[in-house]
Amino acid sequence: MNMDRLWENLELVVSSCQKCLLHEKRLNTVLDEGSREAKIMFIGEGPGREEDLQGKAFVGPAGKLLDKMLAAIGLTREDVYIANIVKCRPPGNRNPSKGEVEKCLPYLRRQVYLVKPRIIVCLGAVALRYIISEDARITRDRGNWYERKGYSIIPTYHPAALLRDPSKKREAWEDFKAIRERLKSIEKLQQ
Repeated sequence: MNMDRLWENLELVVSSCQKCLLHEKRLNTVLDEGSREAKIMFIGEGPGREEDLQGKAFVGPAGKLLDKMLAAIGLTREDVYIANIVKCRPPGNRNPSKGEVEKCLPYLRRQVYLVKPRIIVCLGAVALRYIISEDARITRDRGNWYERKGYSIIPTYHPAALLRDPSKKREAWEDFKAIRERLKSIEKLQQ
């Protein structure tokens, strides 16, 4: 089966998903944004209001900040792949429940399988807990690299957290510089 067909299949399954109660109030499912052939994959927790309205990942205020952060390291959203742990907006932008996440994680695993990124960036505590470890803490573990199944994984603050607490921007900038350096070393190895 070709890649286009695999993506169409995933889009169809996600758009009709009713595995948890989040589907009842969604306007749109939010699968992704960016390049499906990217070397870097960013994973957030779930869609917000703007994402639910538009059906695209990271298009609200946090997405605009993410765009600026990417630009600071010489990238655009067309250079990266952006997804979320859950594909439907949790009411009131609350964190998704463990049950909701467990229903959606197979979709995210499929996205990782199809994109085959070299670097995965966990944006925030929710992504960190479900990708690295339930015991992980964003303030303690951000900026550290983890190697899992051939992926280089780094957690950093979610852009929404930076909007709430700008004092964390310096640490996030250090993380993004580390991402840029890891990408450069990967690209050098591929030459």
